[in-house]
Amino acid sequence: MILPIVAYGDPVLKKKATDITKDYPKFDDLLVNMFETMYNAYGVGLAAPQIGLPIRLFIIDTTPFSEDDDLSEADKEALNGFRRVFINAKIIEETGDEWAFNEGCLSIPDVREDVFRKPNIVMEYLDENFEPQKESFDGLVARVIQHEYDHIDGVLFTDKLSSLKKKLIKGKLTNISKGKINVDYRMRFPDQKKKR
Repeated sequence: MILPIVAYGDPVLKKKATDITKDYPKFDDLLVNMFETMYNAYGVGLAAPQIGLPIRLFIIDTTPFSEDDDLSEADKEALNGFRRVFINAKIIEETGDEWAFNEGCLSIPDVREDVFRKPNIVMEYLDENFEPQKESFDGLVARVIQHEYDHIDGVLFTDKLSSLKKKLIKGKLTNISKGKINVDYRMRFPDQKKKR
């Protein structure tokens, strides 16, 4: 089932999410719905807060990203087929020199800005079977993970922008929260006037 994606301005996107256990209700259905929702919106990652659930869960499938002609062959290879579920994730290390990359977000459509992140991370998480994992990621895969990880900590990529950039996009963000934007996937807008 395709779920509506929560738009910028909804308080759930600013909440630090809570851990879940393997007895989380209808977990398998939730995962299926999240992947279906993400693919429908042509995303490469989706965090539970983006569908209104303040839980530490996000999914990633960077395969569509691997078809970008601007990427190196090595990047394309790393991104192709990378599909994961991250439960109760915790980044335990971030290393390397920060680098900029143009990011966007399904909850903030039509806004893209350069965000600086470190290129290498080490993360502990539970997989879809609630089995503990500890893994290192780098490059664009690490960046997608960091973006989604921020969502479960109540952080949006726009929070990482300079105050000048924030001022420049303020009007766009206000319009998004009011639903004054055209998107080709289901969304839920926090400040949209209720229709009678």
